[in-house]
Parts: sequence; structure tokens; C-alpha cells
Amino acid sequence: MEFVNPYLFWILIIPFVLFAFLISTNKERLSRIFDEKVLNRLSAANESMPLMVRNITMFAAIFLMIVALARPVIDEGDKTVEIQGLTLLTALDISGSMRSKDVYPNRLEFAKKKMNQLFDAMPSDEIGIMAFAYSPFVLAPFTSDKETLKMMAAGVDDSYINMGSTDFRALAEQAAQLLEKKDPKILILFTDGGDEEAIAGFGDLLKENHIDLYVVLVGTTKGAPVLDKNGKPMSLKSGAIAITQRNDALGKLAKANGGAYVVAGNGKEDMQKLASLIKSKYTNQQQGEVKIRQRVELFYYPLGLGLLLLLIALSSMPKRSKNEKLKMKNGGEI
Repeated sequence: MEFVNPYLFWILIIPFVLFAFLISTNKERLSRIFDEKVLNRLSAANESMPLMVRNITMFAAIFLMIVALARPVIDEGDKTVEIQGLTLLTALDISGSMRSKDVYPNRLEFAKKKMNQLFDAMPSDEIGIMAFAYSPFVLAPFTSDKETLKMMAAGVDDSYINMGSTDFRALAEQAAQLLEKKDPKILILFTDGGDEEAIAGFGDLLKENHIDLYVVLVGTTKGAPVLDKNGKPMSLKSGAIAITQRNDALGKLAKANGGAYVVAGNGKEDMQKLASLIKSKYTNQQQGEVKIRQRVELFYYPLGLGLLLLLIALSSMPKRSKNEKLKMKNGGEI
């Protein structure tokens, strides 16, 4: 057995010993230190327990409480715990069409919400974040700290929106570099899709680098106007308002490439199902080891016994007799 806080024992035991010594000595010495009323309670006659026994019980209770404060434990040594999970890369679409408001409040914010739900569904896994449009870039390196990932995703606002065309080949090349030493290589896109011309060659690059693609599609097939940075609808050369619709071609590419896709909806069930699908397909990797000190706590034994002894000692304090109460009431005369 050992103490976690031995310093508390030595700090408190010295005044305790002095206090016990003073209580055990003559009343004259105590009367110079303590109030007379306190001494009267400690030394009153007609108590149900002898004064010496009651004092010993009180001292024992205080001593046991000091021992409890020092926190006695049985140390069983360190235990190594393996942290296992998957490593995957998420990518957030920041192209101009993500301003559209066919989902609330817009596609970008809705996609960020779905990312957070996926993070919650994969608590022990390492996840990295990219943003992509014309040129992809890293938002957060691989980490299992989901709160940091959420903060990084929350920082992506309307100012990040890029009105240039999405370069899916650049996205594939960047993902291949980041996932080079990972096995399996998993890429999850949060996007409103891309037409077949835009994603041409994207699937081939993913296959060359053995990357499995999963896609979370946001938006509706009905579509909504494309908005500029001021929130106003953009027009085509013909004068008609530009409409952007969710394109499922990227999802079909993911399915053909060994992955899967899901159309994002309200609620958390879709991200939970996606996380379960991914976990069921791959074997968890070892993300690292953590050493945990194993201790058996013993403090509640002396604490419980100390409280019991304290209750016994206090319950044995003498009570005033009826004659004494009457004498007090009549000003000291019966």
C-alpha cells in the first residue's frame, strides 16, 4: 500500500498530535488556549461515555480522516492500452455552387454539419480534413481530436468559396500524397457532386493509388440559384438565372470504385450508417499505445470508519438535565 498524497498526511498529523496532547493535559493549560464554553462541552460531567474513551474515539476518527485525505491505494502497476481505429481523409467542397440554399441554411453549412456528425460517429478514428475547388488544400492534419476537427471545419465560411471550376484531378493527387502511408486509404467527399466531364480521370487516379471513395451528397435534384458573394442570384450569358442541381454522378463513381455514397438528409442516422459501413469493411489499425496507472482506491475505508467513530463520539456528548435547563431559565436559581 502507498499514499498518493503523503504530504497531506505529514502537514496535518503535526497539528493533530499537538491538539491531542493539549486536550489530554490539564485544564489550566487548555484554558489559556481555548474558550471556556468549548472546554465545558469537552469536560462536562454525566456523559454517557467516559471522557477518556470519548476523547480517544474522537482522536481516532480525526486520524482516520487524515489517512483518507492522504489517499491510500494499492498500486497494481502500469497497463498498456492499445488505441485502435481507422485513418481516413475527408474533403469539403468549397466551389461556388455550395452557396445555394436548397438545403438549410446553405449547402456549405449543411455539409459542415454532416461532417461533424461523422466525426461523432467515429470517436476513436484518425481523421484529416481537406477543402477543395479549383485548388485543394489541407485544413487539418490527421488527428483523433474531434473537437479540434470541428473547430477547423467551423472556420470554413463563405469567404472560402471559390467560383472557379472544381479540379478533381488535383484533388485525387493531393489525397494520394496524404494517404500514401495509410492502409487502407479512405477518402470521403462532402459535395454537391460533379458532372461526368468534370470527374473524368478522377476514378482512374483513385484506382492507381488504391484509394476507396465515399461520397456524401448535399443539395437537391431540383436545384437552386447559384449565388454570388453578396447573396444575389447569378445569371447566364442568355440572361437566365444560373441553377445548380445535385449531381449524383460522383456517387455512382464511388460505388463503382469499391466505396459507397449517401444523400445527406436531416438527422444523424445517415452518418451513423456510413460510419458503420466503413468500419464493417475494414480492420481497425493500431493508432498508438497509452499507459494507464492501475490503482485500487482504499480511502473510503478509513473515511467511512472515521465518520462512524465521529458519530459515536458526538452522540456521547452529555445533555443538560431538566434541573440545569430550569436553572438557566430562572437566572441560576431554582
